Amino acid sequence: KNKNPINQQIATFAGGCFWCMEKPYDEIEGILKVEVGYSGKDDLEPNYENVSSGKTKYFEAVQITFDANVISYPEVIGIFWRQIDPTDTGGQFTDRGNHYKTAIFFHNEQQKQQAENSKKELQQSDKFDKPIATQILPLEGFYLGEDYHQDYYKKNPTHYQNYRKGSGREDFLKKTWEKGEKIFSSDQKKYKEKLSKEELKKKLTPMQYHVTQENGTEPAFKNTYWNHKEEGIYVDIVSGEMLFSSKDKYDSGCGWPSFDRSVASSNVVFKEDNSHGMKRIEVRSKNGDSHLGHIFDDGPKETTGKRFCINSAAIRFIKKEDLKKEGYGQWLSLFKK
Repeated sequence: KNKNPINQQIATFAGGCFWCMEKPYDEIEGILKVEVGYSGKDDLEPNYENVSSGKTKYFEAVQITFDANVISYPEVIGIFWRQIDPTDTGGQFTDRGNHYKTAIFFHNEQQKQQAENSKKELQQSDKFDKPIATQILPLEGFYLGEDYHQDYYKKNPTHYQNYRKGSGREDFLKKTWEKGEKIFSSDQKKYKEKLSKEELKKKLTPMQYHVTQENGTEPAFKNTYWNHKEEGIYVDIVSGEMLFSSKDKYDSGCGWPSFDRSVASSNVVFKEDNSHGMKRIEVRSKNGDSHLGHIFDDGPKETTGKRFCINSAAIRFIKKEDLKKEGYGQWLSLFKK
């Protein structure tokens, strides 16, 4: 892993309630630190009591420290768009007021330009009927939030989940990013049309279609990647979104490709699966909505303890030498000594 980042950068965003902005960035390859706090400039002290009153000029914000050699600033913005309603001019979901408005706070001119380009691309995508209301503002200060707000989703998981659901955020994001006609992939920095079933049947082999679209399972030990050892990455066969790295692949003996983590966890979703009389956790791709496999708690104890058991038919391998040519150059740093 890239333990000694050589291109550390910082991104600062306001996305409404800062509790909901932390989790999406945690555990993504290249994200070094995520902190919540208050951004802006005001004479009053930047603390929760003052800011939550709505009488200051501060925003609830999240600050992300990342390694730009692993994940680019436009990709960090891409994750941000997928956590908010960028058309809301008065706050976010049930949280109203200036302190809950959305904003990208740029740290330099390059970030400003990249933020404006990303906003323009989102507006031109026709994904939203209303104008994109998220402001692009110069960073005038970031003040760390109180300790009890940091990692709130870990400390109070039940309340966090109830709040995220009850505020309307969760349903809006599912409807907008998982069920919409167009999907946004921060990895590819472009929009892709979701293919119809007929188009997918033409594009995919019968086994690929059965696995990804019908929640099927391919035979163990009789699939493309179960014993594959080349260096490179594995992407969704349908959408092309980044999923796994060969660095995290290991031989579990189960007969399917096994990984101890996803290097792009924002592209992976988990769903309860009670089929076949078993209780399991299904793994799906976020943008392609492909069935990938399941996740288990019998992985390597010295790393994550997790085993992503993935169907070869759901993924495509891109070898290290071809990453740049195929548009995945930002992942090359995974393989640097």
